[in-house]
Amino acid sequence: MPTYVYKFTETGETIEVHQDFSDDSLTEAVHPVDGTVRPVKKVFLPVGITFKGGGFYKTDSGKSGTTPAPSSSSDSGSAPAAPAATPSSSAE
Repeated sequence: MPTYVYKFTETGETIEVHQDFSDDSLTEAVHPVDGTVRPVKKVFLPVGITFKGGGFYKTDSGKSGTTPAPSSSSDSGSAPAAPAATPSSSAE
């Protein structure tokens, strides 16, 4: 059952209330100190999310230990030289 935070509109104090998902939001609640019924408003809090493990950052997407080769803008546009082919010896 989820816990929701409500704030007393008159005093600014907050309380936590356990409610089902299907329950309507409260408009009034009993003040814990004096027992009077007072108007409340639901408070929306940011959800805390923690990502653990690899793959959540841009630097984690590649293989570990490898870095991309730097690109050279001063390249003359010529294709890299192909390695020299070595003749295979054929035995007849």
